[in-house]
This record gives sequence, structure tokens and C-alpha cells, in this order.
Amino acid sequence: MSSNEFYTLKVNGAEHQVSDAWIGESLLYVLRERLGLPGSKGACEQGECGSCTVYVDGAAVCSCLVMAASAVESEIATVEGLNTDGSLTDVQEAFVTEGAVQCGFCTPGLVMAVHHLLDENDSPSELEVKEALSGNICRCTGYGRIFAAVDKVVAVRKGAHQ
Repeated sequence: MSSNEFYTLKVNGAEHQVSDAWIGESLLYVLRERLGLPGSKGACEQGECGSCTVYVDGAAVCSCLVMAASAVESEIATVEGLNTDGSLTDVQEAFVTEGAVQCGFCTPGLVMAVHHLLDENDSPSELEVKEALSGNICRCTGYGRIFAAVDKVVAVRKGAHQ
């Protein structure tokens, strides 16, 4: 068996060829370095900080802990794929307007976590929000502005549905 592999990943609805790859490369590495999708950030490389959060078959996962080759038959979604037209999602917009973006390193993972939460629960309690975001570390904001951004999205979505 060759030490270099070739496989296809379905990311953000499109198939991407991964060529000349080492079989043990993390999904984070492949997304950033091989496919040119830098939105997911590599901070701890141990699944502790959440900055590399992506969806694999609808589940929010730390891409630094997933071997890319194991995701061959999966649907992968990154922060770049949340809006295919390049515009900001309501969550991203709320992060900006509520000042939840400071250094920005944790932001993609937090945005993915908030989208995942609100896709599952359109009216989460404060405890549910805190629990959903507990796997994401932010060293800049103190989380208050992040929680305000979540509250804003919930309120806007409820207003739009009335």
C-alpha cells in the first residue's frame, strides 16, 4: 500500500479531491491546507476549544479529532458553507452587531455551535445555550456578548415567524 492516499470528500455540498494525502491527516488539516477552507481554526488540536467545529453528517464535531479519510462518505459542512451566496447568516450578523467578535479566532466554531443549537432548538433556555457553547473557549469576550448575539437571533427569528 502506498503511503500517500487519494480520496474524495463532500464539503459544503461539493465534491473535493484530496490527493497525495497521508492517511492519518486530520479533517481540520485537510480542510485548511489541502482544500483551502481556512474558516475552521486549529488552536488546541485536542478537541478542547471548539475553534475547529464543523458538521459531519449533521453532528457538530471537532475536526482536529476526526481523520479526514474516515469522513469519505460523509456530508461535511464548514463555516464557509453556511451561506452559499457569501452573505452573512443571521448568526454571523448578530455576532458582529452585538460585538461578539473580538480577535475572531473562536468565532467560526462558536458560529457553527450556535447554528447547530438553533437548528435543534429554536427557543433555547439560558442553560441550554450555555451547555451548547460549553465546548467552545473564548479568551476575549467573557461570553456576555456571545450570549447577547444568541438572544438577538432567537428574537429576530421569532419576530420573523409571527
